[in-house]
Amino acid sequence: MFVKGVLMASAVALGAATGAAAEGEKYILVSHAPDSDSWWNTIKNGIALAGEQMGVEVEYRNPPTGDLADMARIIDQAAASGPNGIITTLADPDILEGPIKAAVDSGIDVIIMNTGTPEKAREIGALMYVGQPEYDAGFAAGQKAKGDGIGSFLCVNHYIVQPSSQERCQGFADGLGIELGEQMIDAGQDPAEIKNRVLAYLSANPDTDAVLTLGPVSADPTILALQENGMAGDIYFGTFDLGGEIVKAIKDGTIQWGIDQQPFLQAYLPVVVMTNYHRYGVLPGNNINSGPGFVTADGLTKIEEFAGEYR
Repeated sequence: MFVKGVLMASAVALGAATGAAAEGEKYILVSHAPDSDSWWNTIKNGIALAGEQMGVEVEYRNPPTGDLADMARIIDQAAASGPNGIITTLADPDILEGPIKAAVDSGIDVIIMNTGTPEKAREIGALMYVGQPEYDAGFAAGQKAKGDGIGSFLCVNHYIVQPSSQERCQGFADGLGIELGEQMIDAGQDPAEIKNRVLAYLSANPDTDAVLTLGPVSADPTILALQENGMAGDIYFGTFDLGGEIVKAIKDGTIQWGIDQQPFLQAYLPVVVMTNYHRYGVLPGNNINSGPGFVTADGLTKIEEFAGEYR
């Protein structure tokens, strides 16, 4: 049964509603997301529900501004607090690999989720990786767009310092069979600035066939930009991830498809896996791909109901 509205602030213990955590079990999820990114509310709901159902204490921590050096410090602090396990993103291996490996070396079990790769997870000694292969997802999206007659695009990258975001854009270009070149822009994270940069690019490049955004942070302002310049519903528009405005735009024909990596599972499954591993010694024999899956207007009923909460 889904529990509505389980949204907690950063660095706040979410706890187990069923009572005290069994044998004091505690799991900490550390993400790279800034406080402003509402997409991560689904992650918070996933870890909260897993904690409740498994009877363990769970906690979500993140750098408020998305600063990865700050995230590295948070991982160190999380490890120092002695949890049973850490679930973390690997947004930039150059910055985060050290503290994650130090946690593993100290005897803390780690699962990499959301960003990173199975190969990197294995290299640093993590139990497994739960997430979406980003390049593969971008490539599949590019092939889908190519089949729809697309030959050029704008990739609106709102988190360009994160390597996996660039993999999405590069995969899309490769799927189309074209060079990425200058079709990827650094949009920043300010909604007004994203909107203005999309408008400026499309004004300077009026023959652009398609727009690709990488999540609600870039998709929502892009929707507004296309409404303003009259291109909404006329230009081919695909996006990674889901959210309330994205679902509305898929429903009204502004967005052709969204790539769902199922963030709920990325938070929920690691808690379940770790708890069962520590209690019974059982562990899946492989990594878990939570996506990609294409969401179109034909299959929105359940997604629309839970968008932004569990989807």
